Amino acid sequence: MAEAIPMSRSRTKTTKLVMPPDTNHHGTIFGGQVLAYLDEMSAIAASKHAGAAVVTASVDSVDFVSPARVGDVLEIEAVVSSTGRTSMEVFVQVHSVDIVTGARKLTTESFVTMVAMDEENKPTPVSPVYPETKAEKALFDKAPARRANRRERQLIKHS
Repeated sequence: MAEAIPMSRSRTKTTKLVMPPDTNHHGTIFGGQVLAYLDEMSAIAASKHAGAAVVTASVDSVDFVSPARVGDVLEIEAVVSSTGRTSMEVFVQVHSVDIVTGARKLTTESFVTMVAMDEENKPTPVSPVYPETKAEKALFDKAPARRANRRERQLIKHS
């Protein structure tokens, strides 16, 4: 079995400015734009963990908590929170920051499952992951329940 890798090795952060083309008629960012950022950041975090190319297998429970508006800065952070044999669960958070006031608020949270792929585009094994902080441990400890929920959804969908 491969040696376990700390969650921190996969941690990925980026910052984006919400521009008018990214927004709807309310002046808030399109949900689809946020989903694209979630997918991109999940892929980067999972690739860093796996040391391989990855593909998106599922996106769980995207929670749009509050809107981000034109001129806000988005802080997007992703980390591999658990692993299976070839899959990785990635936790992604998006915070918006009002540049003028400095107010920071949670905008979006999601869990994305990515699968590592080899050179022949076949799933390839990944190393286990382990938490280092209290927050990481909370994510890690609840991963089996989230995995069971995903499996249950798959069973319902395919029955």
